[in-house]
Amino acid sequence: MPALPSWLTEPLWDQFAALLPQRPQFEPTHPLGCHRRRISDRIVFDKLLQVLRFGCSYEAIADSTCSATTIRNRRDEWIRLGLFARLKRIALDAYDRVVGLVLDQIAIDGAIAKAPGGGEAARRSPVDRGKQGMKRSNMTDGYGIPLGRVLASANQYDSPLLAPTLALLEVLGPLPDEITVHLDADYDSTKSRTVLGNRRLYGQIARKGTKAPIQATQRWYIERTHAWQNAFHRLARCYERRITVIEAFFDLAVRSLIRRAWTTHRWDVRPQRRP
Repeated sequence: MPALPSWLTEPLWDQFAALLPQRPQFEPTHPLGCHRRRISDRIVFDKLLQVLRFGCSYEAIADSTCSATTIRNRRDEWIRLGLFARLKRIALDAYDRVVGLVLDQIAIDGAIAKAPGGGEAARRSPVDRGKQGMKRSNMTDGYGIPLGRVLASANQYDSPLLAPTLALLEVLGPLPDEITVHLDADYDSTKSRTVLGNRRLYGQIARKGTKAPIQATQRWYIERTHAWQNAFHRLARCYERRITVIEAFFDLAVRSLIRRAWTTHRWDVRPQRRP
């Protein structure tokens, strides 16, 4: 069973393959002049997509074509080269040119994920009986397209993560003159308003103690994005211990870009139903 449909994986792989450096099929420094053939990058890439989608261990997804050690080593090699971050940047730029990011409306919110294996960003979760958990402070555009995230321990409040999350706007290039940031009641504080004011951003913040349907604001887009990302089981229940690896898997989760493009554009292999 494929992790993702071919109409999505093929263009994703074509772009990723263009970023890969040239590698010899055999190791030239081997003392005997020979060596086992290097496992195909495409095989490892497909294995990583399966780990991301199904949330299984590397040992469970390994087979005769590729071992778990090879998957981990190649993953770390690609992280050191910055390939996952570059892939995400290229996907966002292409989406902005074709569809257009809604950058005059920004939404930020935190979500807690399980982290049974612990790790750099895992601490006791206040909503899961003290088990290990991780928080992601997500930032999306006005439609819910993920622009970036800050990873932190599950026991952190949302409001202290507002400033580092807003700092991610600096890598997006030219921004509109007026930007509205939509936030829930966890950010209803003088400190949050000061952070927004220092960046000349307008805050649409829900008031504490005032109940209102989420549909009445534009915050529901980011709640939907949390659900999109949790569809990738490796993100909803994270066993990775290093933040760099977790970030790499988030950069691979580009399904939301395709879902949005499906409603506005057509292409030769476009599926008949919304992905």
